[in-house]
Amino acid sequence: MKIHPLKWPLARSMRGSAAALRRQHGAFLITFALLMLFLLGFMGIALDIGRLFVVKTELQTAMDSCALAAARELNGQTDAIDRAQSAGKASGNDNNTNLQSSNWNGADKIASANISFLDKNYAVTSASASAQYAECKYTMNSIKLWLLQTMGAFTGDSATWSSTGTVGARAVATRAPSQSACPIPVQFKKTKFDALNSSPGGGKGTWIVALTKSGSGSDFGWANLDGSNQAPETWSELEGKYCSTQFPKLPIGTSGVVASAFEYWNHRFGIYKGAINTTNGPTASRPDYTGYIYTSTNWPSQFNAYNGPASGSIQNFITQRQSFTPCGPNCPINGSNETAVNSNQLQSYGADRRLVLVPVVDGTGNVVNFACMLMLQPIPQPVKDDIYLEYRGNATDLDSPCTTTGLAGGTNGPLVPVLVR
Repeated sequence: MKIHPLKWPLARSMRGSAAALRRQHGAFLITFALLMLFLLGFMGIALDIGRLFVVKTELQTAMDSCALAAARELNGQTDAIDRAQSAGKASGNDNNTNLQSSNWNGADKIASANISFLDKNYAVTSASASAQYAECKYTMNSIKLWLLQTMGAFTGDSATWSSTGTVGARAVATRAPSQSACPIPVQFKKTKFDALNSSPGGGKGTWIVALTKSGSGSDFGWANLDGSNQAPETWSELEGKYCSTQFPKLPIGTSGVVASAFEYWNHRFGIYKGAINTTNGPTASRPDYTGYIYTSTNWPSQFNAYNGPASGSIQNFITQRQSFTPCGPNCPINGSNETAVNSNQLQSYGADRRLVLVPVVDGTGNVVNFACMLMLQPIPQPVKDDIYLEYRGNATDLDSPCTTTGLAGGTNGPLVPVLVR
C-alpha cells in the first residue's frame, strides 16, 4: 500500500519513536541491573555485618565468663595461675559462639595462650603470688559471610567483597570485696571462731570436727541459709545456689537433712552416686580440682593439709590440685553404689569447690561473719570416723584463699570476681 506523500513525515516520526522506545527499554534494564547490584551490595553489608556483630557479642560473653572464672582463682597461692587457666578455659568454652554453635563452627576454642595475668601495676606476670588480674583475649577468624561472598563471586573482586570476616573480644577481671556471700549450709559457732582468731597464726591450719562418729555435738551444725529445714533446700545450697546480703536467724543443727546431704557434699570430691551421666556427674555438679582425702591416718599431724610440708609420700592439698589427683585413698567410699571421676575429668570440669565459706553464728543464731574452711573428707554412710574441716581464717581477709560468687560492691566482705574491662 502506498502512503500519500503528505503523510511521509508522520510515518517517519512514528518509526523513529518506536526505535527510541526500544533504546530506552534497553537502558532501563541496564540501569535496573546496576541498581539491583548496588542494593544487593548494601543488603550484603547489612546482613553480614549484623552477623559479625552477633558473633562478637557471643564471643564477648565467653571472654567475660573466662575472665571472671580465672580471676576467682587468683588468691596468691603457688597454684593460682594453673587453677585460673583451667577455670577460665572450662567456663569460657561452655559458651556457644558463632551463631550459637557448640563447637564454635569448628574454630579452636579458648586455650591457655588466650589467658594472661597482670600484677597490681597492670604489668604482665607469670608469678601466682603477684597475679591480681586475669585477661582473656580471643580473635575468631574465617567467619563465613553470606551475601558479600556472593558479591565477590559475581564481580570477580574477592578482595573488596571478602568471603570471611574477623572479630575479637577481650575481658579483664579481678577480685574485690562483696556485699553478699554464697556460703554452704553449715554453721560455725562464734565462740570457737573467736578462739581460733586469737591463737598464734590466727589458728589457720587447725582441724575442727564438723561431724562426729558418735553423732554427738561439735562446733558445727547443718543450717539452711534461708532458715528452713527442708532437705531439697540443703541440697541446693550445697551446690552453691544460695547467695544473699542478709541471712535469717539460723537454727542450730537443722534436722532431717544430714544423711540426704552427704551425696551433695561428696560431689565436691568427685564422687557421684551411681553411674556418671549428664544429670549426675561433673557436668551437672562440679567437683574440685582434686578429690584427694585427708584423714588422721595419711596426715597424722592433723594440721595444715592445705599447704603444709608433705607427710611421707602424701602431698598437700595445693600440690594435689596442681596434679588433678582423683579421689583416694579407698575411693569411692561407699562401694559399687558410687563412681569417682578421673584426673582428666577433674582437669576439664574442676572448680574451686573444697575451699568453702561457712557462716559464723552467735548464740542467738545471727550470722556475724564468715569463716574460710577446707573440706578434708567426703562423708560415708554410715559415718565411721569423725569428719573434719580445716580452718583457713577469716573469709573477709584480702589474702583469704576463699572466694564467693555473691554480688560485688561491698567494702569488707568475702572477695568476688568482678569485670574491670
